[in-house]
Amino acid sequence: MKRTVRKAAILGSGVMGSRIAAHFANNGVDVLLLDIVPKSLSDDETKKGLTAESPAFRNRFAKSGLENAVKSNPAAFYRADLASRVKTGNFEDNFPEIKDADWILEAVIENLDIKKSVFEKVDQFRKPGSIVSTNTSGIPVHFMLEGRSEDFRKNFLGTHFFNPPRYLKLLEVIPTPETDRAVVDFILEYGDLFLGKSTVECKDTPDFIANRIGVFGMMNTFKVMEQLGLSVDEVDKLTGPVVGRPKSATFRTADIVGLDTLVLVASHLYEALPSDEKREVFKIPAYLTKMVENKWLGDKTKQGFFKKVKKEDGSSDILTLDLKTLEYQPKKKVSFPTLEMTKPVDDLNIRLKMIYMGMDKAAEFFKIMAEDLFSYASNRIPEISDDIYKIDKALRGGFGWDLGPFETWDVLGVKRVVENMEKNGRPAASWVKDMIAAGITSFYQRKDGKRYFYDIPSKSYCLVPDAEKYIFLDDLRTNKVIEKNAAASLFDLGDGVLGLEFHSKMNAIGPDTVGFVLKALDKMEAGWEGMVIGNQAPNFSAGANLALLLMAANEGDYDEIELMIRQFQKMTMRVRYSNRPVVVAPHGLTLGGGCELTLHADHVQAAAETYIGLVEVGVGLIPAGGGTKEMTLRAMDKVADGDVALPNLRDAFMIMGTGKVATSAHEAIPMGIIRPTDSISVNKDRQITDAKRQVLALAQEGYKQPQPRTDIRVLGKAGLATVKASIYLMWMAKQITDYDKVVAEKLAYIMCGGNLSEETRVSEQYLLDLEREAFVQLCGERRTLERIQHMLKTGKPLRN
Repeated sequence: MKRTVRKAAILGSGVMGSRIAAHFANNGVDVLLLDIVPKSLSDDETKKGLTAESPAFRNRFAKSGLENAVKSNPAAFYRADLASRVKTGNFEDNFPEIKDADWILEAVIENLDIKKSVFEKVDQFRKPGSIVSTNTSGIPVHFMLEGRSEDFRKNFLGTHFFNPPRYLKLLEVIPTPETDRAVVDFILEYGDLFLGKSTVECKDTPDFIANRIGVFGMMNTFKVMEQLGLSVDEVDKLTGPVVGRPKSATFRTADIVGLDTLVLVASHLYEALPSDEKREVFKIPAYLTKMVENKWLGDKTKQGFFKKVKKEDGSSDILTLDLKTLEYQPKKKVSFPTLEMTKPVDDLNIRLKMIYMGMDKAAEFFKIMAEDLFSYASNRIPEISDDIYKIDKALRGGFGWDLGPFETWDVLGVKRVVENMEKNGRPAASWVKDMIAAGITSFYQRKDGKRYFYDIPSKSYCLVPDAEKYIFLDDLRTNKVIEKNAAASLFDLGDGVLGLEFHSKMNAIGPDTVGFVLKALDKMEAGWEGMVIGNQAPNFSAGANLALLLMAANEGDYDEIELMIRQFQKMTMRVRYSNRPVVVAPHGLTLGGGCELTLHADHVQAAAETYIGLVEVGVGLIPAGGGTKEMTLRAMDKVADGDVALPNLRDAFMIMGTGKVATSAHEAIPMGIIRPTDSISVNKDRQITDAKRQVLALAQEGYKQPQPRTDIRVLGKAGLATVKASIYLMWMAKQITDYDKVVAEKLAYIMCGGNLSEETRVSEQYLLDLEREAFVQLCGERRTLERIQHMLKTGKPLRN
């Protein structure tokens, strides 16, 4: 029997339970969300006339959990309307309904006795063969099996999601000795394919893999910073993006997670690991104990290691806690010579080597932290995992590290670092020394476009399992790059499909990128099956290269600007009208020109986490790479002949005129940016593979080259007058500035076809010419240049 999950039951509607329910709903599963019945009516419920039998009272906790998930920031749902897939109820009235669930997931409080009582009830009502799992973060999973039926035991396992479940990729899967192997394999595959997770099978050891290593790293940070006399601000500078870790670094992460949660996890590890050689690292520092006593728990109590305060002028300021005095001080600018040297270096691998070789306190901190991490991680094999790739994958997915411990070790040089570790009293595990003695000096290697890891039992390299399922562009760099320049690379993805990757800063699209895309399209049309345009950087593209545009505008070189826009339009139109299929794979930030490129694809293979929109108005411009044309075309195509078109046109105008950005690929569909016929990859690691499959499908179906449109309906002066009236009302209500009004009227002028006296049909080229003309005109406006300059300096729009 082939398993599937059509319906899930989530037991417990707290932060984790409600957000897990939301993520199941995001991906097409109907969810039953249950919690306990409240002990008594609240004053508000009494005033409303509710009784102890009223469903509104009895379902209060589950309903409140769902409402909090809908309102959460960042959003738990891809779109708010997906919350309709979640039905709320309570443990007393609705428990029998779990009989319809294919997967029953427990997410109640971390108390073994409570969990066991929940599972006793589950065993009474579940259907045979349904999967049952616990979301425990640390209780041994096998402890929960006592008294359970045989069918329950073989279908039971741990499934540890990380918070927030929509955004943190890791799903740790923890079987018991009695779990059916088919169930484990199903959850590993289902979590990857349908929930977008990096699934990692873990041993049933304290806190599994990610928290065991990650919390060690965090607690060790506290120890080493005290040893070196570093401040909170200095440590967050040294443990953030500069070393391939999230912006929240160490202390900001602690505030987000909650200091009480951190103390709970670290204390549990201290108690559960009497034989761990680094057990004392998990002991809670005195200042952390005092902070928890003071209820300085981080974001949830509005102060922790950081505190936000209002200044006299009404603006906000962030204060940092001095760990010696436990008093808040203004944040201090952090500077270390080694970090100053690495500022111009974008390549993380090079940056890490530079820091490791440095001679200042920043380098000393990094060396101690890295070597302690390598020692601890290597000595956890085979205790928590038999395979190094699982540890690396868990830390990347659960803690947002760019590189796991063994991947980082490879970058720094395994043999050299082991020698240093021995000198510094931080011994690597014996298997690492044996590996080096056998002449093997790296944990990973790439061969024939695939990635292999060092397998300890066989003392040889084995294929990383993910390499069979996914295309990783980094694995293709050694022998599959056809051509490259500073802005982009062209790969052979296999089976006659080309892959085009951007790699400029933020993947901004400048003349080098445009020229490369045009050249790649020529190559594709000369005999390839088709092309994927995508990359595996954090963001697909932040838009056009504004710095180059500002330079040309400041010099008054409007001919150059006109040429740049003409070439950009040529690129997007070539993508649309080439004689081979082109699939664009947006993800992360896909703004401005990146969105325009997406709009012109034969097919879009979007990552679920795609934040896409035409944001040009924010810098005083209009979409001129075909974006205005395409949104107008799509809006008018939705209207049947003879029907009123203005509402559709106004919707498209508001999306562009307000610079609205979709917060997911699903939200971009009703905006008209992604079509219902396009596809979404829930797991971003699968996206390039999925996009390649779409290219081959289009080619095999007998791809027919489309023809440029000449029949786009535009409303002329009458439509323009109506849209301008709406703009005027927004301006009168002070919803937009004087200059917003100028830009909005330019946008409306294009969408209505310019100075046409009546409704008519026009070509794509006609609208492209209007786009280009308006764009160049706006580049001559002082207020546009001020907006561009402000955006480049601050990353934020200016409302001048």
